[in-house]
Amino acid sequence: MRARSLRMGMSIVAGAVLLASASQMVRADDGKAVFDKNCALCHGAGGKGDGPAGKALKPPPGDFATALRGVSDTDITTLISEGKAMGKSHTAYGKKLSEDQIKAVVQYVKGLAAK
Repeated sequence: MRARSLRMGMSIVAGAVLLASASQMVRADDGKAVFDKNCALCHGAGGKGDGPAGKALKPPPGDFATALRGVSDTDITTLISEGKAMGKSHTAYGKKLSEDQIKAVVQYVKGLAAK
């Protein structure tokens, strides 16, 4: 009976890990649509800081591949939500985007940064 309970508990934990991984993948996929609609104009489709509106900004948006190196999810989230973090300023999207949308964008831009 104890072995059965242990197996059942391990199955629940394994399922939770798989669900967490799947939700991160969904977030990144969902994040692309949110990014394309709200961010690409300045940051560029590939996150290189080369969007058409970004050229007029001073300073211009950075390339995610270098600008996000070593930056935590929390700092990226704060920058998107509040418009200020890590000594940088940015348009605040906390009132326009939901928490889940912001999490999705964070996952998506981290993927762009890795490219």
